[in-house]
Amino acid sequence: MLTAQNPICPPGLNIADPSARVWNDGRLYVYGSRDESFNYYCSFDYWVLSTDDLIHWQYTPNVFASKGQYDQVPFNDNLLFAPDCMYKNGTYYLYYCQPDGIQGVATSLSPIGPFTNAKEIYLKNKNQIDPAVFVDDDGQAYYMWGQFQAKIAKLKPNMTEIDTTTIVDNLVTEKEHFFHEGGYMVKRNGIYYFVYAHVGRKNMPTCIGYSTSKSPLGPFKYGGVIIDNDGCDPANWNNHGSIVEFKGQWYVFYHRTTNGCVNSRKACIEPIYFNTDGSITEVEMTSQGAGKPLDAFSKIQAEHACLLSGHVRVESYSFDTNNPLNPTNSDQLGQIEDKDRAMYKYIDFGEGVDSVSIRIAPGLNSGKISFILDNSWSLPFAEIAVDGGGDGKTWKIFSCKVKRVNGIHALNLTFSSTGSNTFNIDWFTFKHQ
Repeated sequence: MLTAQNPICPPGLNIADPSARVWNDGRLYVYGSRDESFNYYCSFDYWVLSTDDLIHWQYTPNVFASKGQYDQVPFNDNLLFAPDCMYKNGTYYLYYCQPDGIQGVATSLSPIGPFTNAKEIYLKNKNQIDPAVFVDDDGQAYYMWGQFQAKIAKLKPNMTEIDTTTIVDNLVTEKEHFFHEGGYMVKRNGIYYFVYAHVGRKNMPTCIGYSTSKSPLGPFKYGGVIIDNDGCDPANWNNHGSIVEFKGQWYVFYHRTTNGCVNSRKACIEPIYFNTDGSITEVEMTSQGAGKPLDAFSKIQAEHACLLSGHVRVESYSFDTNNPLNPTNSDQLGQIEDKDRAMYKYIDFGEGVDSVSIRIAPGLNSGKISFILDNSWSLPFAEIAVDGGGDGKTWKIFSCKVKRVNGIHALNLTFSSTGSNTFNIDWFTFKHQ
């Protein structure tokens, strides 16, 4: 059992493409791909995240694999891309996809697997990626997939075959709906919401967008953007997610890039809100996610930064490739250069703080950290100078007094440096004397 806010994945574990489901046991489960390398997307196995409260998460490894010890795909050893899961009549169905548009399904009596008896799904030569499944109120299940334009078809009662005579092309398209990939469908108050990776900003699929219809088979009308992960990392490229209601509140699940690498993504969560007309208000990325604002009096881990500007990125500095959940795995803010910034939303300073301590590994060049509230143009309420001459690996605690701060604020760390090889940051905390 691990505790996390955003991202909900701890150091060492990268779960992307989160498909969130709430099953009859009342728990929320996240099914996603697992990024294991900086050289390619995803991996050869799936892990499942689950929770009772959106704060304390349990991670179940190796619920399904395409090669190795837990291999359940006898016909190939290919990577496993974004999955989905659906429950019907006592069985959990895990839908997966692989390179060249291969798609398949495996089954289990448990939401956390193991999923076995994998079989390929025939798509009538319309193979693409990113399967998603929706079951309507009448029990009819629908299967969605596609890239650049989404496809949908009815699933047969066995949940493992599609009725190829019902395939609908162009359910939503790149031209009309900004659809890129990663579809997901829910129904609320008689409205069908098709949620997907949205490519309408900067010609990059950084958004989770949506379109609506009165029928799962369309036509769908473009709705807008739910969240945009642009600015989470210098190398950010895509997004993929879902929306779900949990204990009376709706949430969007999405992922953010880390390590300055498009192939290193971590699942995150934000609460969302519907308007009276059924539209969804766009929300911002935060550090707190589904939890309360970060406690200023606790150690705030550097990797909870939700917006990064410049070269700075969240990166791994201690990582056991053989054990993603090794407690020694750690992340830092690294690659810091002059005028870079890192934003934390939001931090609760309580009734007031008057000092700050920060764990830093000084690098070759000297620099300075300015602590700024809310807006980047505000005056710093604290500054810490960091001498150069270090190796970027030896950690030291730096502290200073701060101007009195209380209440809840966004925190902007702005960096100054004399060169590219400066300091790295592990965590920081505030105190009241």
